[in-house]
Amino acid sequence: MLLDHFHPPLKPLRQWNSFHHAWCTNMAASLNHIMPEGYFAENNIHFGIEVDVAGLAIAHSVKESRSAYALPPPTQTLPVTIISDVVEVLVYRSLGGPTLVAAIELVSPANKDRPASRDAFVSKCASLVQQGIGLVVIDIVTERKANLHNELLFRLAPPEWIPIESALYTSAYHLIDRDGNPALETWQESLALGKPMPTMPLFIGDGEFVPVDLNATYAKTCIGLKIPGAIVNEMEISGAR
Repeated sequence: MLLDHFHPPLKPLRQWNSFHHAWCTNMAASLNHIMPEGYFAENNIHFGIEVDVAGLAIAHSVKESRSAYALPPPTQTLPVTIISDVVEVLVYRSLGGPTLVAAIELVSPANKDRPASRDAFVSKCASLVQQGIGLVVIDIVTERKANLHNELLFRLAPPEWIPIESALYTSAYHLIDRDGNPALETWQESLALGKPMPTMPLFIGDGEFVPVDLNATYAKTCIGLKIPGAIVNEMEISGAR
């Protein structure tokens, strides 16, 4: 059953970022248990990413000194927003070297806090989808109400797309070829506090998918972290083993 990790009484007792980290780990382990031969999943988690400006400047200087080319001043220098939090499970096909085929993105509060942050997250998701990479997005952030799924479809899809009305949701995306034209298939579910979560399809290529049992991995994470208020039973975590 979904809990509110961003408000009392749970928030002072447990950190949401620790839970997201553990949930990603459990989802990756669960996927590896059912993944076809030649595929593997691993998590990729960074909070509060900062660009090493000094390191970039040094590298830039070294490259310039080794070349006869005189670097002209830039045409313009503009502020840019980067994704400060990355909480994801990545699925690779190992044949011929690791190739990214699918991703599960967990939304963080920082991904929703400002228009520029939301745009950066949506741009990342749009890039994945447009490359044909299977994608699942999970948003259980209760302290901010923006809906990144709706913003993603607003960017990618024609006007008749169906929005998710809830601020808590999960969605899956699969790019297909429809008579020579690309088309986007979506699966979208609203989430609610105190309710179980669905199983979502994560496409790993050529129409093949693996089920992501959100409820089982969430329950297993709650048990592992001894989350106060978690109500789980053996049936809820059986799918995550």
